[in-house]
Amino acid sequence: MLNDAVGFSAVYIMTGYTDLRSGIDRLAALVESKTDVNPCQPNTLYLFCGRRTDRIKGLVWEKDGWLLLEAFSGRETKRRSCLLRISNFAG
Repeated sequence: MLNDAVGFSAVYIMTGYTDLRSGIDRLAALVESKTDVNPCQPNTLYLFCGRRTDRIKGLVWEKDGWLLLEAFSGRETKRRSCLLRISNFAG
């Protein structure tokens, strides 16, 4: 499931800056407060960005608990943009 995004039924990109030091509980509460959606939906990916453009966190509810994903580019890269392909989600 984590090799590509085909397994996700929905992807939410949380706009604005998020403190990426936050853990699972804080990120799940943030989803619920900003969207009025229960974040415990299987196969749904929530993406968060911090102020630094080289880091991103993802939160996924699996039937038995949360999965926290973290991605960042190396320090040798001064500017790097992350590309999220959403073509797999087009109806």
